[in-house]
Amino acid sequence: MRRVLPQKEFAGWLKGFMPQIPVTENPDWLRVAISPDPSDPKLAHLDGLNLSRAWMLEGILSALPDDDPRRPALQAAADAHRHAGLAAVTGEHYEGGHWLGSFAVYLTTQRGSEPDRH
Repeated sequence: MRRVLPQKEFAGWLKGFMPQIPVTENPDWLRVAISPDPSDPKLAHLDGLNLSRAWMLEGILSALPDDDPRRPALQAAADAHRHAGLAAVTGEHYEGGHWLGSFAVYLTTQRGSEPDRH
């Protein structure tokens, strides 16, 4: 929706779609996923979830007005997921190492984000 709605409309739509986004930094909101065993092919997907969430959260931030009160909570969540996700891109385990890099590239290059729109 951030790609098709003007900034103000997107901000309103987001409020209706995700009313649970806090207006203050809240570490309990959207916690980072912890993979108890990154060598497990199924559990390695939790590391990908962190990368994907960070990428999506940064995309949401790129479309919100600078004075939107949800920005601190969204930024804190994006930063936490970015840190956890990128820390998992080590290549130590094939189960995640062979594909996590692509998610990390999307995140670090801001692929699909349009920071200067509207």
